[in-house]
Amino acid sequence: EMESKVSEGGLNVTLTIRLLMHGKVRGSHPGAKGETVKKMREESGARINISEGNCPERIVTITGPTDAIFKAFAMIAYKFEEDITNSMSNSTATSKPPVTLRLVVPASQCGSLIGKGGSKIKEIRESTGAQVQVAGDMLPNSTERAVTISGTPDAIIQCVKQICVVMLESPPKGATIPYRPKPASTPVIFAGGQAYTIQGQYAIPHPDQLTKLHQLAMQQTPFTPLGQTTPAFPGTYPHALSRYPSLTSLTLFPCICPGLDASPPASTHELTIPNDLIGCIIGRQGTKINEIRQMSGAQIKIANATEGSSERQITITGTPANISLAQYLINAR
Repeated sequence: EMESKVSEGGLNVTLTIRLLMHGKVRGSHPGAKGETVKKMREESGARINISEGNCPERIVTITGPTDAIFKAFAMIAYKFEEDITNSMSNSTATSKPPVTLRLVVPASQCGSLIGKGGSKIKEIRESTGAQVQVAGDMLPNSTERAVTISGTPDAIIQCVKQICVVMLESPPKGATIPYRPKPASTPVIFAGGQAYTIQGQYAIPHPDQLTKLHQLAMQQTPFTPLGQTTPAFPGTYPHALSRYPSLTSLTLFPCICPGLDASPPASTHELTIPNDLIGCIIGRQGTKINEIRQMSGAQIKIANATEGSSERQITITGTPANISLAQYLINAR
């Protein structure tokens, strides 16, 4: 029944499925010399693109009618099995590992994929024989989650068909911020006790910095860089909000131990936010704004709504670094 639903709509419905792969195995996945992927495009009729860049991970985007997507996935799954078989001929392993693929799915669709009390995902596992795991956390700086599928190529193909049905029946809600793999390493600087990664001519506060400062100081390992994702706001939202401090305005400290950085004096910054966006910044019973206060270390005051005005004033007080991190987090919301 499920397959008939997909095949009926297959000619009219164009879907995009995103796969996450490790760049280090690029020689064996469908990008080797471009020949394998070219053959897959021609034989499946799907558009297949592989993200570029100096990243340990790649995103493979497969777009087309559902039947073309299934053909492309069948070719990928069998190619992976072939690679596993070839690698086993040179190893002492006796049991053959399953083929494993990682899909990247908007978090707003994951609830439908899991189903009430896990009923849907259980049904998919039982009817296809594939293992399916939906990651609990979103991928960094995105609103997408990884969905890991493993099993025989046939089980994976059946599993992808059922996931496509769910995605067609439950389209994503709201805007999706896509996951973009990060470059292998990017310099990190400290300013006023805050961590920044460099993006063009701007220094961007690193959102995970609070949990990773200690790790960095102990191990001297670089942060995962922030990537290029800037959430888009509807309508006439001022682009000025996405501006971060220029490098020339930061005090740079060569020491990576955050405890030794001097704190610059506090200052105040004001923003205006459209009324219809204020709710998503405050969150239920103030949970989100309190989270932003805690993460940024800044004081944030939201003015009461004034009659006849379509905007609300937000006042942020703290060090320049606190303010820019608060701005970043408000912008992300």
